[in-house]
Amino acid sequence: MDGTILNTEDLYTEAATQLLALYGKGPLTWDIKIKLQGRPGPEATKIMIQEYDLTITPEEFIEQSMKIQANLWHHSKFLPGALELLEYLYSNNIPMALGTSSNTTNFDRKTHHLKHGFKYFDKHIVTGDDKRIPPGKGKPNPDIWFACLNSINIDRLASGLDEIQIEECLIFEDGIPGVVSGIAANAHVIWIPDIKALEVLKGKEHEIIGNNGEIITSLINFQKEKYFL
Repeated sequence: MDGTILNTEDLYTEAATQLLALYGKGPLTWDIKIKLQGRPGPEATKIMIQEYDLTITPEEFIEQSMKIQANLWHHSKFLPGALELLEYLYSNNIPMALGTSSNTTNFDRKTHHLKHGFKYFDKHIVTGDDKRIPPGKGKPNPDIWFACLNSINIDRLASGLDEIQIEECLIFEDGIPGVVSGIAANAHVIWIPDIKALEVLKGKEHEIIGNNGEIITSLINFQKEKYFL
């Protein structure tokens, strides 16, 4: 979700920079941010505290972060091509699920004004604090994708349809942990990294994804016909 279909990665950067400024640190730069993308909140928090040598506890960091973020989430919006792709897949009966490391509270705050797009996922939404994900098994582990697919398949079986296999799935991601988790799940990954992330990676992105998917610069550039969609 974050940075893949919504602009919320930019809002995360803004919020983190505001918080770091309170301690005379920052701003949040992409060499650090690239380590945070897609990771569960507690894990990303530990990285931030360590990288910026902050003298606060993870609990304090999370509490202050959420207060700052709460004033920014209403600015969240769909990235170019995202809403159009969701509408297209839905209208063509292509099963979809959303797997996000965001917890339920942040998910609701980011999406409450965007229900016209998130309705296409129906009940197939798995958040970072979902009980279907075992403790400590967030991205880059593949468990979130198995939970997403299981949600879809439960409905399919109830309707007399065949189960979908993970090898038949496309996983759309923007961050390295998500890409790694998609590869670990044995799916085909469509990676849409931020242009600033590519500047930091300096070509390493091709080593990361290997033959397990493709890299595009925007969902506008996603070639549906390439995947028989």
